Amino acid sequence: MIELIPAIDIIGGKCVRLTKGDYASQTTYSRNPADLAMEFEKIGYRRLHIVDLDGAKSKHITNAATLKSITSATKLTVDFGGGLKTEKDIKCAFDNGAAMVTIGSVAVSSPDMCLEWIKKYGADRIILGADTRNGKISINGWTQDSGADLFEFLDFYVRHGIHNVLCTEISKDGMLCGPATDLYKRIMQAYPTLHLIASGGVSNAEDIYELDREGIPAVVFGKAIYEGKINMKELWDWQNE
Repeated sequence: MIELIPAIDIIGGKCVRLTKGDYASQTTYSRNPADLAMEFEKIGYRRLHIVDLDGAKSKHITNAATLKSITSATKLTVDFGGGLKTEKDIKCAFDNGAAMVTIGSVAVSSPDMCLEWIKKYGADRIILGADTRNGKISINGWTQDSGADLFEFLDFYVRHGIHNVLCTEISKDGMLCGPATDLYKRIMQAYPTLHLIASGGVSNAEDIYELDREGIPAVVFGKAIYEGKINMKELWDWQNE
C-alpha cells in the first residue's frame, strides 16, 4: 500500500504553494502550519513533508522556528528540506525535530560531502531530492538547471547506499494535472528496491490510487489538499480499510 505524505511548503512562516516552483505564483493557505499538521495527525496521518521555500532560495535554513512549532505540537515523522547546504543546516533541522532531511542541490554540487552525511547520520535519515525538469536535475529552489542527468544522479547515490528518494517532476508541480506516473514507473523498473516518493501534479485521490496500482511506494501531495480536491479523511480510510 502506498505511503501517504501530506506536504506543507513554508514562506515567512506560512503554508503556501507555488506553481512549477515559481516564487511569483505564491498562494497562501494558512498562517499557522502547526494547526494544519495537527489536523493531519488527528485524522491518523503519521508522516509530514515540509519544505522551507525561503531556505531553498536563500541557501540556508530560514524557517527552523516553524519546523519546531510543528514537531513540538505533533508526533508526526517529519522530513524537512529546503536550503540544507551545510552540516550546520542538517544539525539545525534535526535539533528542531526533523526525523529525516531531504538534500537536493548540495547532492549535485558536493557529492563527497553528502556521502559523508549518509555515513554519519545513516541512509534512513537522508532523503535524496531528485527535482527534475526535462530529464535534468534542477537546483537552488528550482531556479537553475544543473545539467545533471536524472538517472545518472540516481545511479550514483543508489550505489552509495541511498534508498529514500523524493522525485518531483517540476512541470507538474502545483498544476493539479496528474503526476508523472510513467517517469516513476521507469525509476522503479531501474531501482526496484528504492523507496520512491512521487511528488508533483496530484490533483485528486484517483491520481494516488493509480500510483498505488503501479507500485509506487509513496506520494507527497499538498495543493490538492488545500484546494479541496482531496478529502483527507476518506483517503486515510481507503488506505486503512
